[in-house]
Amino acid sequence: MQIHHLVVGALQVNCFLLVDEASHEAYLIDPGDNAGLILKLVERSGAHVTRIINTHAHFDHVLAVPEVRAATGAGFHLHRDELPVLGWAGEAAAAWLGRTWGPPPPVDVYLAPGDDLRLGTTALEIRHVPGHSPGSLIYINHAGRRAWVGDTVFAGGIGRTDFPGCSFPQLIEAIHTQILTLPDDYALYPGHGPFTTVGRERKTNTYLSDAVRADAAEENS
Repeated sequence: MQIHHLVVGALQVNCFLLVDEASHEAYLIDPGDNAGLILKLVERSGAHVTRIINTHAHFDHVLAVPEVRAATGAGFHLHRDELPVLGWAGEAAAAWLGRTWGPPPPVDVYLAPGDDLRLGTTALEIRHVPGHSPGSLIYINHAGRRAWVGDTVFAGGIGRTDFPGCSFPQLIEAIHTQILTLPDDYALYPGHGPFTTVGRERKTNTYLSDAVRADAAEENS
């Protein structure tokens, strides 16, 4: 599988194009903006995008979805719990960027853990990691020892939890049970910023310490 990476939009979202080398079928993760750049990448790679698989639906991750969906015919995939977040995306884009956007694109397929997501011979495990948003998903390629984690965890940080539908205790617990259970050498591709590894975050990310986890659990009790 080929992995192409673009940084898009004012909020510098990491967008990924995953291409099966045999069939040229492709999945697109988080087309946050700059649809023209994304479509040029698709054309240069000779890929046929069949699925747009978003990690979540905050505005900075979905702004290019309508144009890419229309141009490629790819289905838009999202967790069902993200529908309210998608519904607020136009309002958020106006508040943050002064930009008119909407109506939101229809969701073609609702994804959930256990669904079979396979690009050629590459299997992607889906895990639900709520907290930054209610329906945040991560996609894990175990054979390649890597995961696309959206805005759940960053290099040295975690996703914001001060938006509607967020929960700091929920996010901390979900990271521990759904991401830190992966082996240390797994690469993590977050929604913003540099790439990292499970081991690096386990050792150096102060948000993921046992003390913070205990405090978050007490806050949630």
